[in-house]
Amino acid sequence: MRNFVNLEELSVEQILSLIKQALAFKAGQERPRIEPLMVANLFFENSTRTHSSFQVAQIKLGWERVHIDPQTSSTKKGESLSDTLKTLGALGVKVAVVRHSKKDWYQPLLTEHSSLMPQLVNAGDGNGQHPSQSLLDLVTIYEHFGHFAGLKVRIIGDLAHSRVARSNGEVLNRLGATVSFSGPADWYPSDFDTLGAYVDLDDDLDQQDVVMFLRVQHERIAEVDNADFSPVDYHFHYGLTKDRYAKLNSKAIIMHPAPVNRGVEIADELVEAAQSKIFEQMHNGVFARMAILDALREG
Repeated sequence: MRNFVNLEELSVEQILSLIKQALAFKAGQERPRIEPLMVANLFFENSTRTHSSFQVAQIKLGWERVHIDPQTSSTKKGESLSDTLKTLGALGVKVAVVRHSKKDWYQPLLTEHSSLMPQLVNAGDGNGQHPSQSLLDLVTIYEHFGHFAGLKVRIIGDLAHSRVARSNGEVLNRLGATVSFSGPADWYPSDFDTLGAYVDLDDDLDQQDVVMFLRVQHERIAEVDNADFSPVDYHFHYGLTKDRYAKLNSKAIIMHPAPVNRGVEIADELVEAAQSKIFEQMHNGVFARMAILDALREG
């Protein structure tokens, strides 16, 4: 695996191998400490979980980290992302983990075929893909159920602005799960029809194995929509209320990519409920990202 930019480019076998490697790391497997690779993390958008868990993954693997703050880098002087990355490559950086507001930021870089270009990890591209989040979600689901085939997964919320919804919808279909979507109709992209049905949140809720709620991304929503937004109304229509929680299958799990708007997507007291895997997802994020980096070393 030369780069890790979206799960669509990986086979089912490769995805399952990454999942199993992540769980092996979680179980305590260690890699021999050989000559460390240098890695740079460039986050052009704010991040807590993704940024921190990549750093922890790199520490656990013994990689050397080059600290780059995009806000004080030469991109602020007009330098292209390509030239920034090739500069890092010239200095010895082998892997660059990048989050960028531009959708598909990595596409033109993959065609450059420059020996200076580091291996690329997509840590999120606009409202496009978030493959490492998808992988940690898959790790969490597989750890709980031991399979994907036949599972019913409902993804709920701000579908239009979510990287997670698209990434997860695509890969879960490939792995044999049945995906459905719910949330405000105005935030439902029509191309999601190829990934699953758009349904009322409460339809067959008791038959779902996974209910995945998404953050309302106010930073990507039009100003007029934000002005009209009511957290109370949203929670009543599209959130995990105590009444909805009581209807869930006893074996179902609750997921959310976080950060969670408590009392909006999920009732405050349910974020850490017995069936919630939200903080376990964050924990699994370290091992999923270790598996990604480990695969790049071998690629």
